[in-house]
Amino acid sequence: MFPLKSEIVKNSESSREPAAAPEARTAGLARTGPDAELLRQCRWEAFRASGPGGQKRNKTSSAIRLTHLPTGISAIANESRKQSVNREQALARLRHRMTIALRQEIDLSAFIRPAWFGKETPGYGRFRIVHRRGIDLGTLGLILDVLAATKWSVSDAARLLGMSTSALTGALSEDPAAWAEISHQRAAMGLKTLKS
Repeated sequence: MFPLKSEIVKNSESSREPAAAPEARTAGLARTGPDAELLRQCRWEAFRASGPGGQKRNKTSSAIRLTHLPTGISAIANESRKQSVNREQALARLRHRMTIALRQEIDLSAFIRPAWFGKETPGYGRFRIVHRRGIDLGTLGLILDVLAATKWSVSDAARLLGMSTSALTGALSEDPAAWAEISHQRAAMGLKTLKS
């Protein structure tokens, strides 16, 4: 799944996008793009992690730092003693951080909720967007894009997405990093802090 370190460095230097790449394309790539395409824009580094874990942890470079070169967003994983597991975890964290940080512009006058968004709960007529493993990145990204377009108004975003405000805040409260970003953006706009 992952190329060798030398291949990534070589590919990232020769085929990376220019720094002025459109944010929307990068946001889409982070959310649902193929791993190989995202990794071509990244540099990864292996290093020794500190902390408990015994001799194996202190002798091997199993910790991974993955950096998306066009945006400078990075993620680290060092929980496992296996470098391959840490690589996968770092990629998942990088995608999540990029989804939270990068926006795709939404035209509110022409916005229609995509058919793939949410799943109707039988008998309730409400949309369920949190799954066993949290909100998927495509859904989270769309929610954040709509929130940004509505100047971080949760009630306006919920209306556009066809769900209640409490359902939207409940889903967002499942993701602490997204919740923190929304709180930060709302504070910058002079809006009240959200309550979970």
